[in-house]
Amino acid sequence: MTDERSLIEFITSQRWFGSKTREVTQATVVDRAILRAIDPPLELQLVETRFDTGTHETYQLLNSRDVDALGDPGQVRELVHMMRGGAKLPAGEGVVEFASAEGFAGFSQELRKARQISGEQSNSSVVFDDELILKVFRRLEAGINPELELLRFLTEHGFENIAQLAGWYSYAGGPMDATLGILQRFVPNGRDGWEAALDTISGGESEVFLADLRRLGEVTGKMHTLLGSDTSDTNFSPEEPSVESLGLLTASIDDEIESIFFELPDDNADLEPIRGRGEEVRERLRLWTQVGGIGRVIRNHGDFHLGQTLRADGEWVILDFEGEPARSLPERRRKRSPLRDVAGMLRSFAYVASATPVLRGVEPPAGWEQRARSEFLDGYRKTIDPTLVPAGPALDKLLAVFELEKAVYELRYELNNRPDWVRIPVAGIVRMLDEDLAT
Repeated sequence: MTDERSLIEFITSQRWFGSKTREVTQATVVDRAILRAIDPPLELQLVETRFDTGTHETYQLLNSRDVDALGDPGQVRELVHMMRGGAKLPAGEGVVEFASAEGFAGFSQELRKARQISGEQSNSSVVFDDELILKVFRRLEAGINPELELLRFLTEHGFENIAQLAGWYSYAGGPMDATLGILQRFVPNGRDGWEAALDTISGGESEVFLADLRRLGEVTGKMHTLLGSDTSDTNFSPEEPSVESLGLLTASIDDEIESIFFELPDDNADLEPIRGRGEEVRERLRLWTQVGGIGRVIRNHGDFHLGQTLRADGEWVILDFEGEPARSLPERRRKRSPLRDVAGMLRSFAYVASATPVLRGVEPPAGWEQRARSEFLDGYRKTIDPTLVPAGPALDKLLAVFELEKAVYELRYELNNRPDWVRIPVAGIVRMLDEDLAT
């Protein structure tokens, strides 16, 4: 795909292309590296797409005879072999470097079967022999990808509730330094947490799942405790938040509230419970932020919800540490309160309760969402390092701030993408307005 028009047509037609509402005016291969010269050849290309606004994005292609090699996933097993061998290959301007996690280089088993994961939105993944999974990052940003950072840290520190890191490859020099892909252990027979929640409710087994949520809370607390435990690594050492940090957070949410509530469309009856209540929401936000101490800020998951978990062999596995895709890489690497992850998971329970009738045709048991929240929070409070979060009622208030931030984000998302679902964030905002937190 060396012809510019072919490049544009191919990239803009892919699910992983992230700017479908913008017009691509140029596409240029800004660097390339030959990964395999023998037949069939394999070439890595960094393609810069430019938009009519003057901005640009960079994407990774793995090209074989002008065809994307991931369409034939067996070809990309070469990437795994290069990770094992620690290969370092020259590109036109930079270098492509391959590395393996400790203990993986000696893994000599041949890879026989390969299959591509369908349905991914922003990356491309290939599973080898149901033992390893390679994730290729399509849109590239300068800097280390937080998923590589966090998986490497958690793997090296012995955290078992992840798909352990096996290897990675990256690009250095030239247009940018960037993480290109990661290799992890594959979790066979893993059951997606979101689907498990829906299935257990529709199958009349919700009590079993609710009990499992206490364990998910424990696993989350242990993960946060570990992520805040290494004071020798400046990228992970916990920090005392600045005096201004909560004020900046409040101002950011406040601006978002003002913007969204001012623009609420008139033709959606599901918005009536919050219409005209923007100032009330902002006042509640100001009340909650009078919390005093807010604990510490640490590296965290960044996009935590049931869809980022698997239930496998009676245990929880946490996935996808890239962070929210709409945020820039520096934002996704920023240290934040661990309660931001907790708020994301609590909002996920609200989505389950509201989505089950739509997706499964079954009403959840009375009080399901509140039970889910209670079980998860009980497990979390039991295992989180208490120095990382505020004590007593201050924890509930700060958690409410992050839940409100998430619900307002959800409101904007649903208005733009799924107007029929706006009642879910609306119900969350109404519940928070009616909630009387202890002082």
